[in-house]
Amino acid sequence: MFLKSLHHIAIICSDYERSKTFYSKTLGLEIIAETYREKRKSYKLDLALPDGSQIELFSFPESPARLDRPEARGLRHLAFKVESIDEMANHLKSFGIEIEEIRINELTGKRFTFFKDPDGLPLELCEE
Repeated sequence: MFLKSLHHIAIICSDYERSKTFYSKTLGLEIIAETYREKRKSYKLDLALPDGSQIELFSFPESPARLDRPEARGLRHLAFKVESIDEMANHLKSFGIEIEEIRINELTGKRFTFFKDPDGLPLELCEE
């Protein structure tokens, strides 16, 4: 097998400061680097998860909104592994973030739930 792991995921946001706060403060991801690219009038924020994988957060002027329903082809959602889904759900609720009902995956038997980032991107929590 030639692929070793997931390196990064790129997300385009509508409000850079709001999304920067959400991913770094609310979700607790470490900021690796922040770059403003004058030519593109765009920020690029590199964020790290504890396992070394990364999220690249971009801001582009006048980017189109994400299609929500019906679901379109392409990336469906991002899923994060957590030790305790209850603790993380309570943490997110303390920031006023709505969390779907915690369910059990019928294939794996593991607990999971969904919430959304500031632009409505579906994010999933998967309990170890």
